[in-house]
Amino acid sequence: MPTTDPVITLERFSESHIEGITALYNDPLIGRQTLQMPFQSTELWRKRLAQDHERLVKVVALHQGTVIGNIGLEQYSRSRRSHAGSFGMGVAVAWQGKGVGSKLLAAALDIADNWMNLHRVELSVYADNEAAIALYRKFGFETEGLFRDYAVRDGVLVDTFSMARLRHKPQAV
Repeated sequence: MPTTDPVITLERFSESHIEGITALYNDPLIGRQTLQMPFQSTELWRKRLAQDHERLVKVVALHQGTVIGNIGLEQYSRSRRSHAGSFGMGVAVAWQGKGVGSKLLAAALDIADNWMNLHRVELSVYADNEAAIALYRKFGFETEGLFRDYAVRDGVLVDTFSMARLRHKPQAV
């Protein structure tokens, strides 16, 4: 029986994805959920995403070659914080609620756990972004704090939550 589920693939970010990333974050509905400014150029994204090193993993979600989401996971470089990292992600509006965020986050956490050996993964999210908060909780993230009047969005100061997931080591039997 043929499947009706769209094929979504994950790839490491490359230069060929720059225009797709620019389009993703220039969508006003996506940009308003991040700290990005509107109408950013492809060149700005090229410079921002040019950084590449072992402690940084950038992954895009593709459908038929089109960028529909991305996630960036970075392990902190300071020695006393090297057990931790943070990520940021975005999913195209048309693809929200269809498993793209879960697929991206699962891939990033697999890398965090099994390749970077991170104990702590952190994020910030607008306090009213219920769908994102539900996704993060599904993956074991807990709210650790509230940053009041953290950022301007739509001309109003809004709050964000600080969330983190701690990886607990399996108990010896």
